[in-house]
Formats: sequence, C-alpha cells, structure tokens
Amino acid sequence: MFRLVTPPDLSERTLVDRCLSDDQPVRRTAQRLLYDRYKRAMFSTAYRIINDYDHANDALQDAFVEVFRNLDQFAFRSALGAWIKVIVVRQAVRKQRLENRFETLNEITHDQPAVLPDGLTGAELDAAIRTLPDGARTVFLLAEVEGYTHREIADMLGISEGTSKSQVSYAKKLLRQRLNHCYE
Repeated sequence: MFRLVTPPDLSERTLVDRCLSDDQPVRRTAQRLLYDRYKRAMFSTAYRIINDYDHANDALQDAFVEVFRNLDQFAFRSALGAWIKVIVVRQAVRKQRLENRFETLNEITHDQPAVLPDGLTGAELDAAIRTLPDGARTVFLLAEVEGYTHREIADMLGISEGTSKSQVSYAKKLLRQRLNHCYE
C-alpha cells in the first residue's frame, strides 16, 4: 500500500507509478495530483493557441483523458510536463482545426526578426498576439514561444513547411504593424 504524501514531495516517477496503480483510491488520488500539478500551465498553452476560454478547457480535458489513457507509454525520456505539453498542443490544434480556424496563405514571404517598440510590456504583446488570425497565431506560438521547428509544426498541423514559415512571417508582419501603430 502506498503512503500518500503532499504533492511537492512526489517525484514524477512516483506520481506516474501511482497513477498506474491497481489500487483505485491510490490511482484516483495520484491522477488528481498530476492534474492539479500541471493544469494551469497546460491551460495557458491551450488558451494561447485557441484564444477561447471554453474551447481551451475542452482541449485541456481531452488532453488529460489522453494523458491518463497513455501514461503507461511514458518512458521518462523527457520531463513529464514536456510530454503532457505535446499532448495539450496537439489537442488544442485538433480543436482549432475542427473549428476551421486556419487560413491558407499562398504567398511565401521571408521571415524577418520582429523589431518591437521600446517600452512594450508583456501584457501588450500578449494582447497583440491574441488579435492575430487563428492559424497565424497558432503557428507563431508553436514556433516562437513553444520552440517547435517548422517541420514539427507542419507534421502536427498537416501543412507544408513553407506554409508554416509563411504563417510565422505573416504573424510577425501583423504584430509589427499593430504594435508600431500603438506607439506612433
């Protein structure tokens, strides 16, 4: 029988082992601890991609169902949070695709670094990112915030690498326009 301890005292391996326990009360308690440990960060990731509170909650719920169904496949080759984040990102992208929120951009433009106005706050940048078209915002966040490569994004979204690059470029162009307009 497992001794239940407070969440900070549990290692990832112990938490996973308990989530896979045959003892249902232990398993349920551990699943709740795992969910509580990661829900805020994962909701933030889903919300940034989807930009809709209810849809982000739906994606989060679907992601954790998938996490618990596949937890026995987690091999500890990465941090548990990183593994969960991949599932959350994929669920958020699926949710967004179901809503048909991607625009097709045919024009390939070259990626340029964004030059941001002095004095720009994180809140202002976040607000500007939320105004981007859904597809451009999603690809921008996956590439520039989450650190995925264009190949990984293309595979995840079912688009070409060129489309991924053009979406990021388009997002940066819109951000430059919107942010520079705010500071004129």
